[in-house]
Amino acid sequence: MKNILVSIDFENEAGLLIDKAYQFARQMDSKVWLIHIAAPDPEFVGYDVGPQNERDYVAGELKNERKMLERFADHLKGKGINAEGVLIQGATVDTILQEIEKLHIDLVIIGHHKHRLLYKTFIGNTDAALVKKSKVPVLVVPLNKSVSKSPSEVNERVSEVVAP
Repeated sequence: MKNILVSIDFENEAGLLIDKAYQFARQMDSKVWLIHIAAPDPEFVGYDVGPQNERDYVAGELKNERKMLERFADHLKGKGINAEGVLIQGATVDTILQEIEKLHIDLVIIGHHKHRLLYKTFIGNTDAALVKKSKVPVLVVPLNKSVSKSPSEVNERVSEVVAP
């Protein structure tokens, strides 16, 4: 096992996923690819181009997410693991499947949190769809219910994960 892909969504316990990746990578001498899939076409709001402040906000969010991925990768590198962060815009499952092929991934690690039936019906479950479509093993890690969407709370969690 030479390449491990970890899907990070910044709304859950990324530290738990990174710890699992570290355990496998250390034992198998694998490279860890930390990937975050951002929404496609974020500069559009509805059907029209959004106002400049909306485009600036989204651009800032993408820049912050890229920095967080770099910090996660640097944290793993500090522990002797070859790691790289990748931020891509696209449809989550399809983009992950493309990256599995492109990066020659041997194992995918993804988080799972429970959703109600209505959410599953209209939005779907990324983890279930990925397990169904993937040609490589997918490790689904249960995550707790605490969800944070605030950038300051995400930054605090990143600091907790990368703290020595």
